Amino acid sequence: MIQKIKRPVLIWVSALLLIGGLVAFQTKNDRLFAIAKSIDIFAALIRELDTYYVDQIDPEKLLTVGIQAMLEELDPYTEYIPEEESDDFRMLTTGEYAGVGALIGNRGEGNIVIMPYTGFPAQNAGMRIGDLLLKVDSIAVQKKTTSEVSELLKGPANTGVTVTVKRGEDTLRFSLNRKKISLKNVPFYGKIDEQTGYIKLSDFTTNASAEVRNALVSLKAQGATQLVLDLRDNPGGLINEAVEIVNLFIPKGREVVKTIGKLQQVNYTYKTNKTPVDTKIGIIVLINDRSASAAEIVAGALQDYDRAVLLGQKSFGKGLVQTTLPLSFNAQIKVTTAKYYIPSGRCIQAIDYAKSREDGSARTVPDSLRKAFKTANGRIVLDGAGIEPDEKVTEKSYAPISYTLVAGNHVFDYATTYFYQHPTLASPSTFQVTEEVYADFKKFLVGKEYDYTTYTEKSVQDMEKYLAKESYFGEVKVQLEQIKSKVNHSKENDLDTHQKEIKKILGEEIVSRYYFQEGMIEASLQGDPVIQLAKEYFATPAKMAKALSGPGK
Repeated sequence: MIQKIKRPVLIWVSALLLIGGLVAFQTKNDRLFAIAKSIDIFAALIRELDTYYVDQIDPEKLLTVGIQAMLEELDPYTEYIPEEESDDFRMLTTGEYAGVGALIGNRGEGNIVIMPYTGFPAQNAGMRIGDLLLKVDSIAVQKKTTSEVSELLKGPANTGVTVTVKRGEDTLRFSLNRKKISLKNVPFYGKIDEQTGYIKLSDFTTNASAEVRNALVSLKAQGATQLVLDLRDNPGGLINEAVEIVNLFIPKGREVVKTIGKLQQVNYTYKTNKTPVDTKIGIIVLINDRSASAAEIVAGALQDYDRAVLLGQKSFGKGLVQTTLPLSFNAQIKVTTAKYYIPSGRCIQAIDYAKSREDGSARTVPDSLRKAFKTANGRIVLDGAGIEPDEKVTEKSYAPISYTLVAGNHVFDYATTYFYQHPTLASPSTFQVTEEVYADFKKFLVGKEYDYTTYTEKSVQDMEKYLAKESYFGEVKVQLEQIKSKVNHSKENDLDTHQKEIKKILGEEIVSRYYFQEGMIEASLQGDPVIQLAKEYFATPAKMAKALSGPGK
């Protein structure tokens, strides 16, 4: 039955709507006025500084600093990108640039080749890890910064560049032809046993999903019936690539991620829209506290659909979506426009940047406010603090001596020396640092500086500092000196005490000289505790099934 609304009621409703509209209009006008006022003040400030400040200022530099300071009040992902940085930003998002295809870095005496990428001009021409860069064309580069040298090596595709390097006592010149460099999202894939395929996904730039698809198809053709997808240390990237990767294992028409923001145009639900490659293959996904953004979408979606078992550490917790918008004079701004929600409905953003503490630091979501959601099989999962693995594996903590040997470039330099003394090497998956090689490494270290503070030394130093304030310090001073003496004696034996982990680090570095990035990754899988746990799951189907089952199943 339709009721007739009386005229006075209609008048009151109309009046209320009009008032509401006026309030909204006034609020918008107030915000626009506040923005215009602030911009006017800022422009006037720059003009007055340029006129009256005692020294000459660089208005463009000052403006950039001001913009960056303003954006720091929001979140770490909202960034101003001036025109001169647009090429670097494009490389981060696409994984592409034009150059010689080599990672360089400063190692004290100058910039050296850290890693030539397989199949690109530097590696094809014979440049090697450890080569010291002397000149790029006719420009001496030993005193230049890494970024300055990098810019000289880059340039339009199909243009020539001559690189002069020092290798040991030799000076070598390489005539290279710059090419379009596409960095691999999947730097390595292969079989870790007869049934198990392994894919290392290190990024989510353009073509990430195509690379994973190709790797998966190849592994299946080689007989792989189960898969380890390694997302550890993956910082994320493009959402659409994450959706495509999930689609490899999830049927068509399923929701993968939903973005929700302030504006209607940023609200979108991403669904699988292709026929999957394999909806049955057993999957284990590896994550750690540096797996973020798109990596968390993939791991979280596969967990929400009970499609994969997750092993490792809790992920980073970046549930924010950025959109790049053009500004005047070819500048850009990458701005956070939405949060993303995975299929169970949870948002895994760990830090609430809108609510800062009194000291200005951002707040993490407290455990008491984390909400419970359910996977397809009814397993409980929580929002607000990253993706929790189905089984945690404590990340290995290296001894101070190991950090020092790496930071001091002693491992790097020995690996280079070893390479030129040994023309061939066994495969990355089988190479081991023998007792003989390790003894040679210890000889190599004689006379080299690698001082460090052990955890025990730090504790003793703290104890000494606090005891010095006490009246009875004199009574315990002798005993304290004895403890320090014993600690120093133990430190002398650290090369033997931590031999196993130093051997592993050294072995991976040596392998990289022969097999580059791909070989280094393959070698790192030897003795990896998370890989070992993954094999245990695959070897025990009941354990795998239990991890993916809901309550009472």
